Amino acid sequence: MKIHAEKLTVRFGDATILNSVGLLLNAGEMVGLIGPNGAGKTTLLRVLADLLPASNGEVRYDGKSRREIGRLMLARWLSFLAQGGDAYWPLRVDHIVALGRLPHRLPFAGMSAEDYGAVERAIAAADIAHLRLRTAGTLSGGELMRVLLARALAVEAEMLLADEPVAALDPLHQLRIMQLLRATAQKGAGVVVVLHDLTLASRFCDRIVLLAGGRILLDGAPAERSDDLIAEAYRVAAFRGDYGGQPFVLPWAPLQPRSPADMTIGVSP
Repeated sequence: MKIHAEKLTVRFGDATILNSVGLLLNAGEMVGLIGPNGAGKTTLLRVLADLLPASNGEVRYDGKSRREIGRLMLARWLSFLAQGGDAYWPLRVDHIVALGRLPHRLPFAGMSAEDYGAVERAIAAADIAHLRLRTAGTLSGGELMRVLLARALAVEAEMLLADEPVAALDPLHQLRIMQLLRATAQKGAGVVVVLHDLTLASRFCDRIVLLAGGRILLDGAPAERSDDLIAEAYRVAAFRGDYGGQPFVLPWAPLQPRSPADMTIGVSP
């Protein structure tokens, strides 16, 4: 599956959150979507998932519009993990994960053997088997995020869009989730993940898309992310190093704002 976004613009009132953004996403590729707070990352992900309409521009899925595909087929092709997701009912963990199979089930039909298999694979992949009989209200924030990721994986979609899936996790589970997302891409699915950790983005992603001020500053290999681009996007100086042959990038010191406009979110129409 390919997702092709062309000239996407999103406005909320007088604020332009995305300004003529173009992006091509491919199967079998893990793309890290990075950028400062307010850059438009979540907005872009929601537009790609057909959860938010664009003010201008369009998104096509394998060359077709969402209307041509239909919502049901798109729900099978594309899985979305929201930032700061929650579960509003006291459901058991395995029942929450099973919700990911809804696009594949007939109305009023029970779970098929294929559905049960997908749920078990997702539970194992997200390392939550020990939580399966717990209810959502008894979970920590990090545990719940892993459960919701398992629900997204249970769809077994051709494209997975994940908004900050490691934000609430401890370092061990951050690494495990990034390894899992990487393995998902290597098996043939497309993965787009919003990240704030620059080193995780460098280590695990095939491509980096750097957003700032509603525009894409970089769409390329992690090695193309220069110190100048980091300074322009984040207003920080970066420290670079190497461990075991793998590079890391750490934000090290804030830079002085160039003007009051640097402190605003979004760009002018």
